[in-house]
Amino acid sequence: MIRGDAGEASLCQRASELVRARRIESDADLGPLFETTLPDCDPEMLKRRRQMYEAGGWVLVESALADLPADLRWLLESGAVTIEQLEAIHRSLAVTSAADLAAAVRERTLRALPGFDADTEAAVGAALPTLRTLIPRIPLGRATATAEVLLQRLRTVPGVAWALPAGSLRRGQDMVGDIEIVAPTDRPADAIEALLSLSEDAHLLHRSQRRLYMVTDRTQAGVRLPEPSNAGATLLYLTGSAAHFEVLRAHAAAAGWRLTAGGLHQADGTLVPAATEDIIYAALGLPCIPAEIRNGDEEVAAAIRGELPTLVARGDIRGDLHMHSTWSDGRDTVAAMVQGCRALGYEYMAMTDHSPHSAAVRNLTADGVTRQAEEIAQLREQHPDIAILHGCEVDILPDGRLDFPQKILERFDIVLASLHERAGHSPEQLMQRYVSAMKHPLVTLVTHPTNRVVPTRPGYDLDYDRLFEIAATTGTIVEIDGAPSHLDLDGALARRACAAGVTLAISSDCHRAETLARQMDLGIATARRGWVEARHVLNTRSLADVRAVIARKRGPD
Repeated sequence: MIRGDAGEASLCQRASELVRARRIESDADLGPLFETTLPDCDPEMLKRRRQMYEAGGWVLVESALADLPADLRWLLESGAVTIEQLEAIHRSLAVTSAADLAAAVRERTLRALPGFDADTEAAVGAALPTLRTLIPRIPLGRATATAEVLLQRLRTVPGVAWALPAGSLRRGQDMVGDIEIVAPTDRPADAIEALLSLSEDAHLLHRSQRRLYMVTDRTQAGVRLPEPSNAGATLLYLTGSAAHFEVLRAHAAAAGWRLTAGGLHQADGTLVPAATEDIIYAALGLPCIPAEIRNGDEEVAAAIRGELPTLVARGDIRGDLHMHSTWSDGRDTVAAMVQGCRALGYEYMAMTDHSPHSAAVRNLTADGVTRQAEEIAQLREQHPDIAILHGCEVDILPDGRLDFPQKILERFDIVLASLHERAGHSPEQLMQRYVSAMKHPLVTLVTHPTNRVVPTRPGYDLDYDRLFEIAATTGTIVEIDGAPSHLDLDGALARRACAAGVTLAISSDCHRAETLARQMDLGIATARRGWVEARHVLNTRSLADVRAVIARKRGPD
């Protein structure tokens, strides 16, 4: 019914007609049907009827529902529509997602369908706010990794103009509802075949001329392949958020335009083709608003006033100040991490393995610090094109002391301080441990301050405004950690930190070379959600500036 298979649709249609003609209302009514052979039944149809009788019709229905795109399945589960109405919505309006349903309700196209009225439309609208609460969300890191495979493949297909994620994934939210990708092309069939050939394990949910929905890596992924001439409208609408689009739509209406899911229209209804989002924003007299801050609260007003920030971007990053190797819990050697950073074009990097009391599998010992320093010295000679800082991520112990004595800490080029063990402490005690660390002259940076674990642990309930005040006063850097399990500080806290005058660092906290780029990207996306600009970030500055910040905190020798 939904997957786009013509043979399947024909069989289901004939089965439906047969059920209606015979007035079959239960599984028990199916038995007599198999005692006779109807003249119009081919062997495949007879096989389907036999399945319905032996397994029970409900089993086939449940199986079919499991093969629907998630939003359609949950719409039916909500009770807002019947299965016949669901099919009509899908077939007549090409609806495959909650975004499509929202557009159909907003533009009142549902009530035009046979068997629909204003009450049905209202029922669908009432179901929408809770529809996605029923769909399990996945962490941003996992969603990014899954989407990367699809995006990379699409970008190699001839005729695909570009490929970008949409929705909560593009907005960099901590938890993502599902994966939605927009890839404009004039050869959609080639793009679909390229995606289907990626994995034998992918489970097809829906295929039409310009859409594909499948389950891959245990995650639903939807790909839309619009005409290139108006693909910017598709990307803008699907990126959302819904609140941002509503504010933008109101702004358009005030200026005499009509903005819909299908694009921007002049007063007379004429569509203004938009190959990119910038065209729509420009027509409305606005700069293109970064996806990460499309929250519907103040970004459009800021754009109207000309006060949008220039958010930090990948090209601003000049080094990575937090990563791990086989000296602690990393998978790769220091040499491999150096090569990974060189491949990214970094000016500098810091190797910051864990101190002895960390719960990591392996940790630096006092003797290990000496041997690691010798290894780093050799790598510096081999790779003069990148500065390799010898650092350490030192635990803040329950009594507030650091997990290495002063004489060892002094040997590091940079010291990061972390809370990994709560030790049963209250928020006030945790804060005091942070304050002790930030006041230490050798501590340059505090890592992942909330110590949250996405999505299972929310993090410490601290007075973060006080933490930011102490950080600004002591000249201690506060980290935005790009590890998928942390993404900490989150966007909201990062924005408060900037407002308090804190200097931030965006780090990968990487444990293997192959994810250095991805985790830095996650950190940057998190920072952008907090309206963070390059001027707020330490590792957008030169090596000389980084060394100066470290030296200034340490004071005179």
